[in-house]
Amino acid sequence: MLAPGDPAPDFTLTDQHGQTVRLADLRGRPVLVYWYPKADTPGCTTQACGLRDVLGDIGDTAVVGISPDPPEALARFDGKHGLGFTLLSDPDHAVAEAWGVWGEKSMYGRTYMGIIRSAFLLDAEGRVTEAWYRISPKDTPKKLLAALASRA
Repeated sequence: MLAPGDPAPDFTLTDQHGQTVRLADLRGRPVLVYWYPKADTPGCTTQACGLRDVLGDIGDTAVVGISPDPPEALARFDGKHGLGFTLLSDPDHAVAEAWGVWGEKSMYGRTYMGIIRSAFLLDAEGRVTEAWYRISPKDTPKKLLAALASRA
């Protein structure tokens, strides 16, 4: 698991527009990297729309959402909800594993492997300043705003 002070594992993934995005390219400003299980499901929509709604309050902080969904599904999700931030595809969950957000989950008595909804605030140098594992969809924008306010 990542903790404050750790360097964020770098990645190169495809976004909702088919473009390649590298975490290293976002250095120089704070970045919220958040992980969600599946685009356009109720919890993931609540989380993404909550972040969309605070974009005007977070200054130059970049928001990046990552899921195992293919870029086409991410594009539909972005278009349907007007998210306005980067969504990345991690179909083989290799990056999720490097960030410690791929793990055992259970629903309706069934155990399976999947994304553990989590969010990380990175500083301009790419170091973790906040790590929220198992974060609720509604708490993601609140915790982001509180963390940024405490650094102002």
